[in-house]
Amino acid sequence: MNPQQKKSILTIALFAAFADGDKDEREREHIRQLTQSLADETHTPDLARLYQDVLLKRVSLSDAAAALDDPDHRQLAYEMAVCLCDADGTQSAAERRFLAELKNKLGLGAAQTAAVEREADALAAEPLAAEPLAAAAGALLPALVKAPRAAQSAGDVAAMSVIPNISETELDKSILNYSILNGALELLPQSWASMAIIPLQIKMVYRIGKAYGNELDKGHIKEFLATVGVGLTSQYLEQIGRKLLGGLLGKAAGRMVGGLGRTATGVAFSFATTYALGQIARRYYAGGRTMSTALLQESFRDLLGPAKQLQAQYLPQIQQKAGTIDAGQIMALVRGS
Repeated sequence: MNPQQKKSILTIALFAAFADGDKDEREREHIRQLTQSLADETHTPDLARLYQDVLLKRVSLSDAAAALDDPDHRQLAYEMAVCLCDADGTQSAAERRFLAELKNKLGLGAAQTAAVEREADALAAEPLAAEPLAAAAGALLPALVKAPRAAQSAGDVAAMSVIPNISETELDKSILNYSILNGALELLPQSWASMAIIPLQIKMVYRIGKAYGNELDKGHIKEFLATVGVGLTSQYLEQIGRKLLGGLLGKAAGRMVGGLGRTATGVAFSFATTYALGQIARRYYAGGRTMSTALLQESFRDLLGPAKQLQAQYLPQIQQKAGTIDAGQIMALVRGS
C-alpha cells in the first residue's frame, strides 16, 4: 500500500469519524491531537493538515474513494468506516446515510459488507452485564498473573472504601487482565477486532463502579471516559491509524504483515489506556466520585507513563493471549468478560 492509498483510507476514516455531525469539542480535540501525533511520529506533514481539510471540506469523499483502485483497499476502507461509525454506540441516521454513500462510491455490494456490518453493530449494541467483577477477573485469562500495585498517594489509599466480595489484589488483577486482553486484541488482523476494546473498557469501569456500590449505565461511563481523556471514536481511529501507517495491515482486511514484534506501539496504546483507565476509575469510585475534572485528567495522564512501561513487562502474556483468540471468540469475550 503506497502513501497516497494510506492517506485516502485515513481521509475516509476521518469522514466517518465526523459523519454524525455531533462530536463534542473534547472528541474533536482528541482527533486533532491524534492526527498531529501521528504526523510527528511518522514524519508525514500532510496528516497534520488532513484533519482541517476534512472538517473544512477541502477534500472530498469521492476523490478519496476514487484513489483506491485495489478491491482489498476499498474493502478495508469500508470496514474501518463502519467501525468508526459504531465506535461510540449504534449508528445514527446520518452515519447510516454516510455509509450507504461510501459503499456506493467504493463500488461494494451487500455480500462484501454484510459480515463487518453485522459484527460491528453487535459489538456496539452489546449490553452491560451484571456479573460480579470477581467472576470477571478469573474469566479473562487461563490463569491470573501477578498484578503490580498501582502508584497511589497516601491520600488515594486512605480514600479507598471496603470492596464487597473482592479484595484490592483481585481488583488489581482484574484491571491488569483487561489490559492484557485489550493489548492482545490489538494484535489481531481483523479490522473490526479492535472494536471490542471499547466495550471491554466500558464493562471494566462498570464492574469497578459496581464493586464500590455504584450502579452505572453506558451513558455515565462514556461521559466518564470522555472526561478523563479517553475518546471513543478517536481511540479506535488511533488504533487503526497506527496499524495502517506502520505497515501492519496487509492488502486484505483480514490479514496483517510484520509479525507480533512490530505491533508494540499499538499494544502500548491499548494496554496502557486500559490500565490507566481502570486505575483512575478505581480511585474515583472508591473516593465517592468526588474528584474534580481537572484532577481526573491530571491523574489519568500521570498513570499513562507507568502503564506504558508495564506493557513491556507483560508483552509475552499479551502475545500469548493473542495467539489463543480467533475471530469467532471476540464476541464471546465481550459477552462473557
